[in-house]
Amino acid sequence: MQLSLFDPAPAPAAAEAPAPGQPDAMAAVYEDAARVAARLPRGVLLGTSSWSFPGWQGLVYARRQSTEELARDGLAEYARHPLLTTVGIDRSFYAPIPDSDFRRYGAQLPDGFRCVTKTLHAVVSQTRQRGPTPREEGDGGAQGSDRANVEPNPDFLSVPLFLSRVAAPLLSTFRDHAGPVLLELPPVGASHRLPPRAFFERLDAFLGALPRELTYAVEIRERAYLTGEYGEILRARGVAHTYSYFRTMPTPGAQAAVVPVSNAPFALVRLLLKPGRRYEAEQRRFHPFDRVVEPDPAMRAEVARIVCEAAALGMGSFVLVNNKAEGSAPLTVRAIAEEIAAAWEAQAPAPSTER
Repeated sequence: MQLSLFDPAPAPAAAEAPAPGQPDAMAAVYEDAARVAARLPRGVLLGTSSWSFPGWQGLVYARRQSTEELARDGLAEYARHPLLTTVGIDRSFYAPIPDSDFRRYGAQLPDGFRCVTKTLHAVVSQTRQRGPTPREEGDGGAQGSDRANVEPNPDFLSVPLFLSRVAAPLLSTFRDHAGPVLLELPPVGASHRLPPRAFFERLDAFLGALPRELTYAVEIRERAYLTGEYGEILRARGVAHTYSYFRTMPTPGAQAAVVPVSNAPFALVRLLLKPGRRYEAEQRRFHPFDRVVEPDPAMRAEVARIVCEAAALGMGSFVLVNNKAEGSAPLTVRAIAEEIAAAWEAQAPAPSTER
């Protein structure tokens, strides 16, 4: 039995009272966000791909805190924001998360708050690198001269490794907050990637062996795999495709033309890095992530269409935003929420004038 992902969104936790004589620094932000959130279709969950950014002071957090403080204890305040109703847990890509950390996260979150947790890199990468795990959200795989330092990964799509290092901790200590488990497959390039047929067979067998107590989404980063056959495998297994905004992939709307929104029980959109851009360059350009530097109206409109189509079908959606998409993930969330609300209202039938 799969978890219910789209029960009514949890109410934001009550904010701590400000000190005597001090105004509530986030009151205006929350009031604005609540107005937009009230206009969204049911089942739309918005959030960011992580949460530990000091530059979000005044956007998500009332006071300046260090990256370490926010990583450890920031989720409680994050979850008070009326538009931030889901979050990505990225660190599980690099190493398994200790049970104690999962428990600490869960203690900070309201009931019903679902997180999108990444699968361990060792399970989803076709190659393994002789050296440190590559920095995710950038290339997620060996590039350039580093390609000589990679070899086939014997644990690629290993069911036993997934069960022991990913599924077991989620089900034992984080079940109440487990949203989709994200299978993000890093790009590896033509010289190392499996041919489509071999990849599809491996993927199908892997998805068929996963425990149904969890739900899953696949994010591919090789255009060669974005085909109707890939979409049919996901449909048959009840697994969602992730409509990504990423440097090696077509836009989310173009992906939806190949893998329809109706293909899965829910929709997942991840906005990471404008197609054609490089992670390191955008990291430097956008830091400290406190303003939108390069808005992308076309991307926002595509996301709104995907989410509204899902809502019209009675499906829920997760939308996760990275700072490298436009410059500031919380502000992009606010802009996309407004776009979704306006598009949804435009779809509503006009009131009857008959008497």
